[in-house]
Amino acid sequence: MEPPTLRKAGSKQEEAFGVQPRRVADLGTVPSLRRSNSSLRKVRRSQNLFGNSEKQESLSSWIPENIKKKECMYFVESSKLSDAGKVVCECGYTRQQHLEEATRPHTWQGKDWDPKKHVQEMPTDAFGDIVFTGLGQKVGKYVRLSQDTPPSVIYHLMTQYWGLDVPNLLISVTGGAKDFNMKPRLKSVFRRGLVKVAQTTGAWIITGGSHTGVMKQVGEAVRDFTLSSSHNEGEVVTVGVATWGTVHNREDLIHPSGGFPAEYVMDEEGQGHLTCLDSNHSHFILVDDGTHGRYGVEIPLRTRLEKFISEQTKERGGVAIKIPIVCVVLEGGPGTLHTIYNAITNGTPCVVVEGSGRVADVIAQVAGLPISEVTISRIQQKLSVFFQEVFETLTESRIAEWTKKIQDIVRRRQLLTIFREGKDGQQDVDVAILQALLKASRSHDHFGHENWDHQLKLAVAWNRVDIARSEIFTDERQWKPSELHPVMTAALISNKPEFVKLFLENGVRLKEFVTWDTLLYLYQNLDPSCLFHSKLQKVLAEEPERPVCTPPAPRVQMHHVAQVLRELLGDFTQPLYPRPRTGDRPRLLLPVPNLKLNVQGVSLRSLYKRSPGHVAFTMDPVRDLLIWAIIQNRRELAEIIWAQSQDCIAAALACSKILKELSKEEEDTDSLEEMLALADEYEHRAIGVFTECHRKDEDRAQKLLTRVSEAWGKTTCLQLALEAKDMKFVSHGGVQAFLTKVWWGQLCVDNGLWRVIVCMLAFPLLYTGLISFRERRLQAGPGLPRVRAFFNAPVVIFHLNILSYFAFLCLFAYVLMVDFQPTPSCCEYLIYFWLFSLVCEELRQLFYDPDEFGLMKMALLYFSDFWNKLDIGAILLFIAGLTCRLIPALLYPGRIILSLDFIMFCLRLMHIFTISKTLGPKIIIVKRMMKDVFFFLFLLAVWVVSFGVAKQAILIHNESRVDWIFRGVVYQSYLTIFGQMPAYIDGVNFSLDQCSPNGTDPYKPKCPESDAVRHEPAFPEWLTVILLCLYLLFTNILLLNLLIAMFNYTFQQVQEHTDQIWKFQRHDLIEEYQGRPPAPPPFILLSHLHLFIKRVVLKIPARRRKQLKSKLEKNEEAALLSWEIYLKESYLQNQQYQQKQRPEQKIQDIGNKVSTMVDLLEMESLKRSGSMEQRLASLEEQEFLFSGRRKSHGEPRWAVTLHLPAAQVAQTSRALHWVMKALRDGGFGSEEGIPAPAPQKASEGQDLEPDGRQEEEDVGDTHHVNARHLLYPNSHVTRFPVPNEKVPWETTGRTGAWWTPWETPWSLCPGSATTLWTDP
Repeated sequence: MEPPTLRKAGSKQEEAFGVQPRRVADLGTVPSLRRSNSSLRKVRRSQNLFGNSEKQESLSSWIPENIKKKECMYFVESSKLSDAGKVVCECGYTRQQHLEEATRPHTWQGKDWDPKKHVQEMPTDAFGDIVFTGLGQKVGKYVRLSQDTPPSVIYHLMTQYWGLDVPNLLISVTGGAKDFNMKPRLKSVFRRGLVKVAQTTGAWIITGGSHTGVMKQVGEAVRDFTLSSSHNEGEVVTVGVATWGTVHNREDLIHPSGGFPAEYVMDEEGQGHLTCLDSNHSHFILVDDGTHGRYGVEIPLRTRLEKFISEQTKERGGVAIKIPIVCVVLEGGPGTLHTIYNAITNGTPCVVVEGSGRVADVIAQVAGLPISEVTISRIQQKLSVFFQEVFETLTESRIAEWTKKIQDIVRRRQLLTIFREGKDGQQDVDVAILQALLKASRSHDHFGHENWDHQLKLAVAWNRVDIARSEIFTDERQWKPSELHPVMTAALISNKPEFVKLFLENGVRLKEFVTWDTLLYLYQNLDPSCLFHSKLQKVLAEEPERPVCTPPAPRVQMHHVAQVLRELLGDFTQPLYPRPRTGDRPRLLLPVPNLKLNVQGVSLRSLYKRSPGHVAFTMDPVRDLLIWAIIQNRRELAEIIWAQSQDCIAAALACSKILKELSKEEEDTDSLEEMLALADEYEHRAIGVFTECHRKDEDRAQKLLTRVSEAWGKTTCLQLALEAKDMKFVSHGGVQAFLTKVWWGQLCVDNGLWRVIVCMLAFPLLYTGLISFRERRLQAGPGLPRVRAFFNAPVVIFHLNILSYFAFLCLFAYVLMVDFQPTPSCCEYLIYFWLFSLVCEELRQLFYDPDEFGLMKMALLYFSDFWNKLDIGAILLFIAGLTCRLIPALLYPGRIILSLDFIMFCLRLMHIFTISKTLGPKIIIVKRMMKDVFFFLFLLAVWVVSFGVAKQAILIHNESRVDWIFRGVVYQSYLTIFGQMPAYIDGVNFSLDQCSPNGTDPYKPKCPESDAVRHEPAFPEWLTVILLCLYLLFTNILLLNLLIAMFNYTFQQVQEHTDQIWKFQRHDLIEEYQGRPPAPPPFILLSHLHLFIKRVVLKIPARRRKQLKSKLEKNEEAALLSWEIYLKESYLQNQQYQQKQRPEQKIQDIGNKVSTMVDLLEMESLKRSGSMEQRLASLEEQEFLFSGRRKSHGEPRWAVTLHLPAAQVAQTSRALHWVMKALRDGGFGSEEGIPAPAPQKASEGQDLEPDGRQEEEDVGDTHHVNARHLLYPNSHVTRFPVPNEKVPWETTGRTGAWWTPWETPWSLCPGSATTLWTDP
């Protein structure tokens, strides 16, 4: 406890607490949370785990059962009065604030008040949400609990019921509890750095929670961050541990069933000796001991809580770390000094902010000095500067005690870090905090290189790649790639792309890293919020249960992943991961997710040690990691991995396909937009790399399009682009040039179309050289190969089929209109034969399976095409008409059906015209407009039916004929839109001759309501006219103009991309005719007969044309991929250059340079001012020391020069020697008589290198340090601390001589008559 004088003159509250983390982790105490901030928000949003009602119910039931408060049960009147002059108990509360039983006559009557006996626990009555009135809508959490509450219960409350993530770092901020002033720049640097380290590392900040002193500084730092940050940056967890009995207005927080929320009013003016809670803290733990107005109650519980949290192990991605803790010190008094001493003693690193005042500045001033220079006089001088208000009240024993503690603090330099603004390369507090933790962990090296592993794991957990680059990946440590594999896994799972990039730069090879087991472990740790995870769970749910006799296997297997991937990529691909054979035992060499590891004692590298021949590497490790990143929509990570890929064009197109398929099932709008944007980005990357390839070599670029990629399911880049509907890629000039080349077959592209048509009609012209071929052997060779090459060209096959189809339509129309006899004529039989050839061709397309997809898959692919559906419909309708036509009684209905069928055959011409660059885009526009018409008809039907029914009911009475009802309701209403008005709707053209009065005439409508005597209409004409006007207004003007606007929008939308759409759809027609037999219908039956003999009789399998899908030799494929990788690097370099040349980037670079220059100028000014302050402080210190010596020895003022430091005397001697030498060189004297300069003492070197001297001192001073921590013999009293300079080390032994080496001070007994027992 501090003396009353100090407590009165100093602050009202000192945050004095110790932190004592154990060095061995308690494994498995608390389950780890594996979710990142963004994914956790998604899971909570989707599952609504902590809804308002559920949260209130769970808290209201759990907290009273597990968390207690303390109440005084015995009122003992105190001699002191309250601030209001009322009588209070020894606990500090008034009689009215006690329970009723506490004021009754008690068995303890007449006894002294004892908190251990007279204070009892009972269920807490203050917990829930807290809102600060008038300070926004930010909601915090609070709880009132007993000082004896176990830390495990508090930790469970924070992580489970308050929903806090397990921290990666614990920052304990301590210092002065009374308001103090800091320099504006230092305050800004501290606030920015503290919040940055908490936000980037996922740390918890623990303070005293009140709105004063250092707690207020932390709260304002969090407030500034909240105001300037976006919602996606997350919340900084700031936990205030305060004393319940010192909180002002705490009555507002009492709600027995929980406050949801409790409104708290900050009243700093009326708080008196109490304190208000800080509104910028997010969570409050209010420690109750049953008393009122007593500070420091929370210190023991806070110490235990911090120790418990620091002993927990957080595991992620197979890497487990104990939660590190660091103490940050601002300002402070004697209590803060005790806190620092306890923290340093227990191995907790401390960061002291120089310039904040008082104790922090005292420690910062002497931290760089040797222990021998940290004397009582120096500490006394520092205290006189920084403790001016209370310096006169300090006793000599108190100063000696402080000196001893400061010496012990400074002695542990590896645990003490001084943050000096603008010095030692430090610019931010966050860097100083993280460097302090790394420095402390470096000092705990008991396992050799394992210590470096621990530091790297800390950096990964904090997500601070800048710390890893500057502190870990240095020349001091050479990392082997295999040593980085565990942390590489952790960086991948926790989505830290910067660390993945850093590990790749430092030698990690993905081919060695990604094994079958590694990949399986990554998929077992998928982000639960991603859509792929839910799809994988559905596949696992459909998996049949394994028999009991089979060995256990991990739940997720790679063939499950392959099944989901095939759904996303398409059935045209082969499974990327094969299903394990029967009898293969599943194995998992990586750690299971629930494995807890002590990173200080166990090496994670042992998990990656595999026996030779037991490692199953995948086919393409880069592909596997890329897919794993893409399915979780991790943009930056996928970008880094894609840059390492070989088959980069196919990889980019596959990523585009996967993302587009996932976006179809994504319900979250933000994720949907991100997926589509990322899919478009990868399409642009594929285009960029292919553009580079096409510029260099067109032929090799076209080989990339048709090369069968084994890594991507034996598919091609072109097929992936088509399935992904990447229109921009397909419309690329290089792809279109390839398709044009395929379209013309072996003919030259520059052949005119008229030449092709002329040679089709008169093929002997081929011998004249009218058609040119690409190959010279065909151009100059014999005639038969030339004819075969000509008629096998898709362009020739297409035009032959057009001529054949036009001939079929003409013959069909002739039969329907001219030659449709009861008995079929020759022309009609020819139509039947022609249609049979068309049916055979459709069957060939249905069963043609060169890729061995199977009948079901081919049927699905066939019927997915609209034109194939139209062909099947036309054929079936023709068969129906033919059936009716062959029955004499149904001859006429048969002709009607065939006439309708003719319309369908004519519509088939639209598909043929899609090859035309002029008509093709227009057909696309018509198809899009047909969709608009269907939506418009729904709106139109509402108005037509509503007006028709109303008109029919007003005009006609009980019309029973269904056909005339349809005419009146629908038909006439529809024709009214186009200007055909009903003649009798207004009574002007009313005539009974045009209608049937009773509705008996089947050819006339029923007459409307009329006067039979006067032969005039009886219906309200004004009403029918108004209805007609409104109907025409909405239909003719509104709806028709809406339809025109929809057509206009569709036209503009399609017109902008019509070229891309046409080029994309052009492929389907080219592919169809590229694999079609050369003969047109009906001669195509000869080709079908030839195919039947080959496939069925001779059993020759079908083969795809090599122009669209080709398998290369291994050497050729390897050379092609190497060439693609080279051009990919060129593309990436061009992208980086273009990024730098963008105006926005240039402006940003200029801004960064200006900011750097401003920082350098400010640093320079700070260094100058700091140097000046240091010189003035040195002079003041010397003056203080010399004045003290004069007072003690009675020396005159001139004697001061005799006590100058040796270094200063040596420097003066050297300066005088240089002056004399200069005079001699100038001819003013000779070398004789020049005194030699005094030799530089060893102390100078020691002053220059205090660290080296300190190490030597520590070696010889060990027994003195050990003696301090021992008790007096046969006693429980701790030795009184005595500084070094007060110890008479020249103590003789038993024989009067000096101590021998084996007679150490602690081996001698104080009871010895000849030995003087001292406390060093």
